[in-house]
Amino acid sequence: MSGNDTADDTDAAEGESGRVPVLLVRGDREYLVEPGGEQGTDLGVLEVPEDVSSGDTLETHLGDEFQVRRLRGPDLFHHFERTGAPMVPRDIGLVIGETGIARGDRVLDAGTGTGVLAALMARAGADVVTYEQDADFADVARENMALGGVSESVDVRTGNVLEQLDDLEPSSFDVLTLDTADAPAMVEHALDLLVDGGFVAVYSPFIESTREVSETAREIGLSNVTTRETIQREMQFDERGSRPSTAPVGHTGYLTIARNE
Repeated sequence: MSGNDTADDTDAAEGESGRVPVLLVRGDREYLVEPGGEQGTDLGVLEVPEDVSSGDTLETHLGDEFQVRRLRGPDLFHHFERTGAPMVPRDIGLVIGETGIARGDRVLDAGTGTGVLAALMARAGADVVTYEQDADFADVARENMALGGVSESVDVRTGNVLEQLDDLEPSSFDVLTLDTADAPAMVEHALDLLVDGGFVAVYSPFIESTREVSETAREIGLSNVTTRETIQREMQFDERGSRPSTAPVGHTGYLTIARNE
């Protein structure tokens, strides 16, 4: 039950204590509960001790067992409260892998949305400043950062980053990540914002804006400008043999990477 059932539990899981919730898992049942909290299920009521740890086994009052897991990166994609379609884990992996985001890096992110990308970059060790134009979405993103245990590493700011460039220190970011309709306009400022050797990563669902991003990156003098479609095919294995799934093609978007050097 990693869909609507768990999404409904998120607010209760956060509570007032600031403790990071844990996952309670049994088969396809999955609940997000704060240590010290209680969770009703169709298999009975679970009481979660305040000192609960990953790997523990908890029993409902009817005797059914659930395993305790700590939240990991892919879990955030499923359990964050959504304000839109978040970037999927495989694309986030490409961003982190292509730009080398690591501990000690400073990242400027525009288009926070649900905040999955910002949270996973913080979990990789980066300090992230992220801008969200919708004030309500920004509030949700802050709650999600608390849920993911990365509030101290992610500064969620409300507003259009293009209108707040004067608040940003020049040449102070190692990576610039963009998931916004006005990404080409932000790319124009990449040389002013990035350290030498820093990267730009732009994600877009549309090829028209992707082409504009690529052209802008080349015009301002960024190097190694590369655009790829992000696509994967699931494999099927059965008694007849093995082959790619015939389900719809797993296209998610276009990713452009460029470097300041």
